[in-house]
Amino acid sequence: QAAPQNAQNTQNTAKVNAQGDIGLDMSWKYANQSAIHSGSAKLYKASANRKGITIAVNAGHGTKGGESKKTLSHPDGSPKSTGGTNGKGAVKSIAVSSGMTFNDGTTEAAATLKMAQALKTELLNRGYDVVMIRDGADVQLDNIARTVIANNTSNAHIALHWDSTGNDKGAFYMKVPSTPSYKAMEPVASHWKQHDALGSALVGGLKGVGVKIFSGGSMEMDLTQTSYSTIPSVDIELGDKASDHSDATIQKLAKGLADGVGAYFGK
Repeated sequence: QAAPQNAQNTQNTAKVNAQGDIGLDMSWKYANQSAIHSGSAKLYKASANRKGITIAVNAGHGTKGGESKKTLSHPDGSPKSTGGTNGKGAVKSIAVSSGMTFNDGTTEAAATLKMAQALKTELLNRGYDVVMIRDGADVQLDNIARTVIANNTSNAHIALHWDSTGNDKGAFYMKVPSTPSYKAMEPVASHWKQHDALGSALVGGLKGVGVKIFSGGSMEMDLTQTSYSTIPSVDIELGDKASDHSDATIQKLAKGLADGVGAYFGK
């Protein structure tokens, strides 16, 4: 997939301190819609073969108290067009859900953090800079804050999840719903083709390393992340609560996802 022409012209306006911490700048577009934003993301820079491309790696879930707050599902206040964690028609959505628990007792949030750390290492080794949206067990950033930080610091946003089903169905990405009114709403209208192209590239990368793919590799879903994203942005589901998430599998997934990033950006 060809990368958008402005791939390397992201508005790198973030205030990054010496430790690489990036907080939510309340002057950024949509920042004022966030309900939980006292935490910070962290920037890691590649040391060699630098590509000049920054990837936001978002370990899904992991925000204590995230289910006690709600935020607008869409920036314009319109209702959700599909069901998901929040039902179809919901004007407000849970700020950050707590995620599921694998059959072996591991929380999804713990697995997504491990996955994010492996993907960070793989991307850094390939010359990409990485913004780790959640760099520990908990970050006080809701889904809107995470998305807005990614919008203003990165060239693409990959949120890592496993699905809540229990039949080890395989990996897939959350595709932008075909609902005409949703695709006509900004910022979705200007970016949905990028989201779906990135999702398709990531699934292709996973398939290339032998990861089982669910159905056609995508499922339509109206997500807060997609509804507020102004850069190529995808929620990738790496399996479900019955899927293996051992170190070896995490490494394979990291390689596949990084291959997908390379395919998308033509690197």
